[in-house]
Amino acid sequence: MKKITMRTSLGIKEFVRSYGTILALIAIIIVFGSLKPDTFFSKTNFWNITRQMAILAVIALGTTLIMCVEEFDLSVGTIASFSGVCAAVLAISGVPFFWALVVSVIASAILGFLNGYIVTKFRVMSFIITLAMSRVIYGITYWLSGGAIIFNGIPEAFKFIGTAKIGPIPYLTVLMVIVSALFYYVTKSTAFGRKLYAIGGNERASQVAGIQVSLNKTLAFTISGAMAGFAGVLLASRVGSAAPTAGDAYCLNAYATIFIGKTLFKEGVPNIVGTIVGVAIFTVLANGLTIMQVPTFFQNILTGGIIVLAVVAQKLGSKDHA
Repeated sequence: MKKITMRTSLGIKEFVRSYGTILALIAIIIVFGSLKPDTFFSKTNFWNITRQMAILAVIALGTTLIMCVEEFDLSVGTIASFSGVCAAVLAISGVPFFWALVVSVIASAILGFLNGYIVTKFRVMSFIITLAMSRVIYGITYWLSGGAIIFNGIPEAFKFIGTAKIGPIPYLTVLMVIVSALFYYVTKSTAFGRKLYAIGGNERASQVAGIQVSLNKTLAFTISGAMAGFAGVLLASRVGSAAPTAGDAYCLNAYATIFIGKTLFKEGVPNIVGTIVGVAIFTVLANGLTIMQVPTFFQNILTGGIIVLAVVAQKLGSKDHA
């Protein structure tokens, strides 16, 4: 009888460890749905949630690659702000939106490359370098924008991708699905993805196995920078303006979603599905709290609290597994 009870207990623990994050998302949906069913479960709100998810998801997916190699990039928020401002300035000067987007994303990728190059070349701690770089990037962004929010003179074409829909489906939602599928494929089915996980698992062993650690880490930083830049332009397009601090909150939220995702399926390992579930939890929570007219400061408290719980859950899960 004891053996059966122990097996049942272990089975429950294993189930909660593997799917607890999804259960938490379902619980949040049930709570808000029961409190405000007409508003929360409306079609309009559903598509609004997916559109809100898109920008955070784009940043978090790029940042997930950084976490795969056990590094941090604390400049993704300021890169997003820089890219949005850069695209807005170009659009106002008459550059077509497509080229404004391309130039801004390339510039952001270069910033990500610089982060990766410095970290790998000089073997310094990534969170210090990227934190310092974020101040440099903020200075450049402040100079470009004049320290003000840019909205006068922005052409309507600039706002198209952030506000347009295919039927009821926002363009941003479609982009999120495409980018998520691409990153899932890269991490699951390509040599590059496997190398990133190998480096994160054991960097020295990866070097012995012939993996170019510096190159692959730098590529991860470069892609992360490009994705942050892409998200920054999408954000500017959605709100129809660009501010030098527009992307600041996305850095913390991106890492929060990744830490939540690390508790899903492969505990302790960053994964694309987990990141998207983490993004969904954050977005649904923020959406529900807004519908309930809960003050913004309380949402910030919950954000920090969720990160703490996610990290603790991951550590406890590792101990149980051991």
